[in-house]
Amino acid sequence: MKKALIVQGGWDGHEPKQVSEIFAEILRKEGFEAEISESLDSFGDGERLKQLNLIVPIWTMGEIKGELRQNVSAAVASGVGLAGCHGGMCDSFRNDVEWQFMTGAQWVSHPGNDGIEYTVNIKKSSDSEIICGMDDFTVKSEQYYIHIDPAVNVLATTRFPIADGPHAANGCVDVPVTYTKMWGKGRVFYTSLGHVANVFDIPNAKEMMRRGMLWAAM
Repeated sequence: MKKALIVQGGWDGHEPKQVSEIFAEILRKEGFEAEISESLDSFGDGERLKQLNLIVPIWTMGEIKGELRQNVSAAVASGVGLAGCHGGMCDSFRNDVEWQFMTGAQWVSHPGNDGIEYTVNIKKSSDSEIICGMDDFTVKSEQYYIHIDPAVNVLATTRFPIADGPHAANGCVDVPVTYTKMWGKGRVFYTSLGHVANVFDIPNAKEMMRRGMLWAAM
């Protein structure tokens, strides 16, 4: 049986407990043994981490000890999958640039805050199984502006600006919503969807996350 470790906590506004339960249910239906932890100390046993198939961080605006991040990085580099969403993976530890290097991006802004209606544009030229057969869809949530690793494989984007601000002076830009990348032998999946748990009531958002976690755990 494949094993997944979900580590949830940090800022409560992202509803980490609720999101972790949604993801655990998805993984258990796919035959995983899915453990939910509420402590970053779960990253303390590096050898145990390497026995997993998937690590799912759901932790926002926290601080991580260097040795704990090193354990996660080494596990992923050895072949353990890493998958996450929204601020739970790419706004986890703002002061840890090595975490950002591994995960592939860092949140920098969400112009207009929550309640922005925007389109998730599926990259039609991609042959990734994560987005196969999916159409563009609309979300009403935070529209994430992220700074990304140019090595990522972009699967979906969203067009800025919708909300006005100084960024609008640059004209229209497409910012990644969903991508994959490699970290050593490990597969990394990220989607910026998921400000609160009910975003995953949207079928395409939930299905994209399901496929992304399964892809990372292969």
